[in-house]
Amino acid sequence: MDVWRVLRDASPLLFQGLGTTVLVAVAAILLGIAVGFCVCLLGRSAHRPLRALAAVYVWVVRGTPMIVQAFIVYFGVPQLVQLAVPGFRIGVLEASIVTLTFNAGAYLAEIFRGGIQAVDKGQVEAARSLGMSSSRTMYRIVLPQALRIAAPSMVNQFIITVKDTSILSVIGLADLVNKAKVYVGSSYEFFATYVLVALFYLVLISVLMVVSNSVERRFGDGAQDRR
Repeated sequence: MDVWRVLRDASPLLFQGLGTTVLVAVAAILLGIAVGFCVCLLGRSAHRPLRALAAVYVWVVRGTPMIVQAFIVYFGVPQLVQLAVPGFRIGVLEASIVTLTFNAGAYLAEIFRGGIQAVDKGQVEAARSLGMSSSRTMYRIVLPQALRIAAPSMVNQFIITVKDTSILSVIGLADLVNKAKVYVGSSYEFFATYVLVALFYLVLISVLMVVSNSVERRFGDGAQDRR
């Protein structure tokens, strides 16, 4: 087992996979923030059907494995749509982004909900007593504070989303794990290859952990200053 040879030979493939991993993760995180925010607002709606829709969405995502969600999006949904649109297909990259967005959105919705609930209700009551509407109070008073409170948990969810991209190799996403499988299939260098994959993930996640710690310190100091 020549680790340096594996590093030299496998690195081009692994860097290609890393690029795909980062692309899918970033797209899913950005879309997941939008989905999570919308679902959070639906969960706070005055209309019961909308609240029920948000609750069912979160319940389904949290109650099913992401690998099953990936199979449904990539294999199941096209089969269903083909009943009305023959020949419909969805690409692996698109299915991967949809799956990760669908998954991360539910968890981010809960993070946003927790942030909103953590805002002092007295501030809301004070704003309403000054004549501000409920929507204006939400966007001017509650949301800015809720986002600050939720920021560290959001970064942690981003870390989870990056690691979850490895699951999507099961549907053929050409990510870091998939490229490692390709190289192992021709070289049979299992140990050295997967150690390299672990190091790639470790470096990427370590960067995000540094960002997470920085966010926590910044917002923590900000909370102390406000006191």
